Amino acid sequence: MTAAMQSAPRNDRIYFCAPVNALVEGIYQQKIPLAEIKQHGDFGLGTFDHLDGEMVMLDNEIYQITSDGKAAQVSDDALTPFSCVAFYRPVSHDRLEKACNYPAFLDWLNSLLPSPNIFYAIRVDGRFSRIRVRSVPRQENYRPLAEVAKDQPVFEYTDTEGSLVGFYTPPFMGSLSVPGMHLHFLSADRKSGGHLLECCPDGITAGIQFLTTLELGLPMSFDYLTCDFQRDTEKDLESAER
Repeated sequence: MTAAMQSAPRNDRIYFCAPVNALVEGIYQQKIPLAEIKQHGDFGLGTFDHLDGEMVMLDNEIYQITSDGKAAQVSDDALTPFSCVAFYRPVSHDRLEKACNYPAFLDWLNSLLPSPNIFYAIRVDGRFSRIRVRSVPRQENYRPLAEVAKDQPVFEYTDTEGSLVGFYTPPFMGSLSVPGMHLHFLSADRKSGGHLLECCPDGITAGIQFLTTLELGLPMSFDYLTCDFQRDTEKDLESAER
């Protein structure tokens, strides 16, 4: 194998810097720098230390959407307790011209996935007649994610353009990541966004990438190593993420 082949990114790999059940338990500090995350992908989502907003990684740039709904680029020395990334190389592009509601959008997106049993990276670009997103305010450790979500600020935008960035996770991987579709939004002007709650697309293109290899980092922090993981991850994620 040549050196060039050895250094080439794996286009079938998804990387988690920590399992999502650590967030569910309220472990919001892991001291993982974004520079390390960028070694594993150029596309993805996550959050920041102290759960300080939503993360969007697009074209190798990382944006933080704070609790006021505003987006800004962040430096590589910022820290994350949970990120999910891949080197985005879509194998298909599909166009949805007609306007539709959120359930119809999800049905269409799911129809592009040939199997529910692997991961997919998903990017959706285009116009949205309405989109509803949320972010989260900065937290200290130990307040469970489901409790934090009760205080989440929600933002709604109309007649806007932008990108949805995220992943599909098989249901049996629910302790690692949000099962099913997990998408974050970033506006075309890169000034606003958040975790997707609902949208009505009106002319979009979806790019899909198959991800069949999983790489998982397990933190070495005291909080993580001593956590007993008593909370119901599936129930709490359904409450916090939908």
